[in-house]
Amino acid sequence: MTMPTYLSRGVQALFVVACGVAWYAATVHGAINPLLLPQFGRTMGDLWVLLRDGEFWPDLFVTMYELVVAFSMAALLGLIVGYFVGRARFTTRVCEPLFSTLYSVPTILLFPLFVLFFGIGPGSKIAMGATIAFFPVVLTTIAGIGNTDASLVKAARSMGATNWQMFWLVMAPASLPVVISGLRLGLILALLAILGSETIASLSGLGRQIVNFSDALETSKMFAYTLLVIAIATALNGLVTAAEGFVRRRVG
Repeated sequence: MTMPTYLSRGVQALFVVACGVAWYAATVHGAINPLLLPQFGRTMGDLWVLLRDGEFWPDLFVTMYELVVAFSMAALLGLIVGYFVGRARFTTRVCEPLFSTLYSVPTILLFPLFVLFFGIGPGSKIAMGATIAFFPVVLTTIAGIGNTDASLVKAARSMGATNWQMFWLVMAPASLPVVISGLRLGLILALLAILGSETIASLSGLGRQIVNFSDALETSKMFAYTLLVIAIATALNGLVTAAEGFVRRRVG
């Protein structure tokens, strides 16, 4: 039996409230060193000041710019490569295991090379995000195209469908739900990769600000920025989840 949407949302809200209550209870009397976990009230105050003054906007713009460019590159290349690989059994048998193997390699190992090639500005973060996001997109596209119902393909061929008609009218609708899932995963992974890269070597961005406050031992401001990042990631995940649900309902 499927859980109603409002019930699942209620459980999620209760979990967030429980985490906040536990945080408040653990820090209200100073039982935990504020350098490790700042007081809940102070962090909320810093978060309010952060939102009120809008000082996060320049860093948010940098991070979102890196995310949009990185994800666009990964999505475009992943969809094109995945389509041409998934069309034939031979290329699928050759390339799919290769992509899977590369996907299992910790991509963070390449970050020093990206910094060397592109510097510590947005270029290295874009390269990192695009590289990590590429693999789930290409793998799900290969799976979606390769698993298209053979009877649909034969029927379209028998009616004289061109390659473009075959793609647009048969393969794209059949594979779209799987491909959308890969795009969703790629977007989230790109965001995580960019934020993580900003904490390692960057001139600006939300991740850079978190590290700056950590180095200055301003833990409450660091947590305030962290909560802001969590809220942004949650909002993005909600948007792509809604888009995925819409596509699945339309395609069936």
